Amino acid sequence: MGDLAKAFLRMGRIGFWAQVGIGVVSVAMAISAIVLDRRTGMGTRDNPTLIQYLTGVSLLGLAFTTAWSYRYILLADRIADPARGLSMASLRQIVWTGVAASAMSLVLSMLIILFEAVQLFLYFLRAPQAGINVIQTTDGPATWVSAGDILSLTVVILMTFIEVLVLALGLWLLFTTTTYPAEEPAPQEAHDEVLSQ
Repeated sequence: MGDLAKAFLRMGRIGFWAQVGIGVVSVAMAISAIVLDRRTGMGTRDNPTLIQYLTGVSLLGLAFTTAWSYRYILLADRIADPARGLSMASLRQIVWTGVAASAMSLVLSMLIILFEAVQLFLYFLRAPQAGINVIQTTDGPATWVSAGDILSLTVVILMTFIEVLVLALGLWLLFTTTTYPAEEPAPQEAHDEVLSQ
């Protein structure tokens, strides 16, 4: 079980610290995008939209998978100690939960990117073909792409990148737990088996 414990420890650390790093950057960029749009009044969105709500849900998904990666680190200690060990079935179930959460977060991020790209495309279609306005001189809501819009899209792309990494790590752990040999008999059972032969 030592190799399995090392695999959980290694994958958990990589997943946890990668998500913490990208999560901090993503949250900072998301806050900057919202503040930039609100302060300048030049964003394409006057009120929170479906994309912003989905981005918030995606950040919650990132928080869950980060906590789940930390759980892998904690499980490594239990796997290494035979007295506190877990059954392979329960380990597989834990890893499956992490893989499912990562896959759902990835699909959500891809939908956000698609919605964001369609929205930006529609803004560009309404703009004159020679280019887009730098300064809007008319009253009414802004009708151009702001730096906040691009920053918001960058946040989702960063989160998608890390979700792919976490999904790959989860699939590797799932493969490792699936191909790991069946549970070894307890020491007393092994001793009795040797005596019976």
